[in-house]
Amino acid sequence: MRDAALERAIDSAGGVRALARSLGVSQPAISSWKRVPADRVLSVEAITGVARTDLRPDLYPDIAVNDAPLALDEIDEARARECELIGALLWRAPTAATLAALRNLQGDASPLGMAHLALAEAADEATPESLRDEFFELFIGVGRGDLLPYASYYLTGFLHERPLALVREDMGALGLARAERAGEPEDHIAVLLDIMARLIRGEVAGEGIDADRFFARHIEPWGERFFADLEIAKAAKFYKAVGRVGSLFVSIEAQAARLPA
Repeated sequence: MRDAALERAIDSAGGVRALARSLGVSQPAISSWKRVPADRVLSVEAITGVARTDLRPDLYPDIAVNDAPLALDEIDEARARECELIGALLWRAPTAATLAALRNLQGDASPLGMAHLALAEAADEATPESLRDEFFELFIGVGRGDLLPYASYYLTGFLHERPLALVREDMGALGLARAERAGEPEDHIAVLLDIMARLIRGEVAGEGIDADRFFARHIEPWGERFFADLEIAKAAKFYKAVGRVGSLFVSIEAQAARLPA
């Protein structure tokens, strides 16, 4: 019997089929779950909005309000959420539930705030069907998509090169393993953003590896170029707004890293 949080996640995604499609797994795999597997918790949270503390309280215990020393400050929480937002949109085409959440994005007069408002507007004009087609053309394609969102490709011109080996090296130090049936190399931008979010939140740790170092080593050298390419990609409509958010986020992180400690 499925636990209640998994049932909520399935309902939020629009059913077993929709959740399976968003995660890139088979329907029977989802149907066999009693609860969300550990390596799928963050993806299911990003897709459905059901909190990880509800999906797997054994892995993500709810921290009491009076445990202030363990709480993230507002800036780090915003950074982690930005990583998760961008990463989720680059991992799978948004579902109806994801689009509904995006339409409620708030913004302000800052460049990133304005980009959030533009993303909310783009979500309002999109449908799950149109985004499946757009995602396919941009990132999958017949043979290959318009863009290859991998560090190896942007830094060497080829796939599965040294940048991928460096990511795997740091993942090993963090105790992270590639998710089974992920189907993508670990230097995919969405994977890197997910790891960065987990580092910011202190969910993973390794000697000499923090979020800033991980960003500087694996995202900063190519991230802005990738997101700039996404902004101007011929097939990008909704994803033009995603590219803008990503460009600004990487730029802000890079500028912050250069500030005096």
